[in-house]
Amino acid sequence: MSYQPDIQIKQVAEGLGIHPFMLSRWRKEYRDGLLQGDGKKRIGLTKKKKIKTSKQVSELAGLKKENKRLQQENDLLKKWQLYLAEVHQKDLDSSTDTEKPSE
Repeated sequence: MSYQPDIQIKQVAEGLGIHPFMLSRWRKEYRDGLLQGDGKKRIGLTKKKKIKTSKQVSELAGLKKENKRLQQENDLLKKWQLYLAEVHQKDLDSSTDTEKPSE
């Protein structure tokens, strides 16, 4: 509809209830071959796989190693935090037991 000579993009957009910018974007994608006539986006079936360089492979391995170390540190800190919370709770429990008046 927006390619009709007597109709403006703004009129078509208002009729469809969309912003004129969106319609302009769709028109551009259609011109560039990114949209098919049915409105579906084209998906390339012959995408090339990226080949990783040795630098990228070694960097990825280093990052995985560092990530594993950081996860272990995080787990250790969580365990330490639980231990400290238990010790604190025991201190609170023992202090409340000694403060109670005996009968």
